[in-house]
Amino acid sequence: MAMTPEGKVKKKIVEQLKTLGCYYFFPATGGYGKSGVPDIVGCYKGRFFGIECKAGKNKTTALQDNNLSAIALAGGVAAVVNELNMHDIEELLGDHNGEVAKTWQTDH
Repeated sequence: MAMTPEGKVKKKIVEQLKTLGCYYFFPATGGYGKSGVPDIVGCYKGRFFGIECKAGKNKTTALQDNNLSAIALAGGVAAVVNELNMHDIEELLGDHNGEVAKTWQTDH
């Protein structure tokens, strides 16, 4: 079965998270889960992160934006990653002082 473009982005991100020794998981949001949660959540060097994966010209929804903003306001790293920045996860997980990593956001 062929991998979707978003699946390729996720695969590349996971490769880097493993290399960095991050704790991460893909939250299940169906049924009892919270909607709009980023595709990948985890912790790196004591810092919580949420990564929303997109492919092509896909954009985040308002609900996804709200969740990313909540993560950033709580001091975590919140980002949207696509084909353009999927190779730079170590840089992404650097210090963003509790702000959404705007340089990593797709255009809205």
